[in-house]
Amino acid sequence: MPPAYDDEALHDLARQVGASLQARHLMLATAESCSGGWIAKMITDIPGCSAWFDCGMAAYSYEAKQALLGVRPETLTEHGAVSRETVLEMVSGALVKSGASIAVAVTGIAGPTGGLPGKPVGTVWIGWKRRGDYPRADVFHFDGDRDAVRRQTVAAALEGLLALAS
Repeated sequence: MPPAYDDEALHDLARQVGASLQARHLMLATAESCSGGWIAKMITDIPGCSAWFDCGMAAYSYEAKQALLGVRPETLTEHGAVSRETVLEMVSGALVKSGASIAVAVTGIAGPTGGLPGKPVGTVWIGWKRRGDYPRADVFHFDGDRDAVRRQTVAAALEGLLALAS
C-alpha cells in the first residue's frame, strides 16, 4: 500500500465501495477508534451514500467501546484496545447495534505517542464482517506520522470492504 493517500484517492476508494455495496443492496456500519470517524467522513462526503451507509460509531475510550459496541470489559483488560480480540468484538457489535449488513472496525495506535512493547506506533487492527458470516481481522504496521497512519488505516479499511462486498 502506498504510504500516502490524498483525499481524492480516499474519496475514489469510498466511491468504489459505495457502488459495490449499492449494487449488492448492502448497508454499511463503521466502528472506529484510531481513525476517529474518518472512514465515515469519506463515505458521507459522497452524495447519495444514505442508500448504502447506515451509521458510524467513533469509540475511543474503553467505556465507549463497551457501551456502543458491546466489547466485553474482560477483552479490554486481557488483550487491550489494540488487539485482534477487541476489533473482532467491535465489528460484530457494529452489526448488532445497527441495521447494517456489513461492517468495518478499526483500532490502533496512530501516534506520535502510545506505542507499547509489541504494539509500536503504527500498529492497527482492522476487522470486517458481513451479517451471518464470521468476522475477519488483520493487523497492519503503518509508517509515518499520525496523519499518514490514519490515512493508511482508512485506505486499508476501504480496500477490505471493497473485497468483502465484491
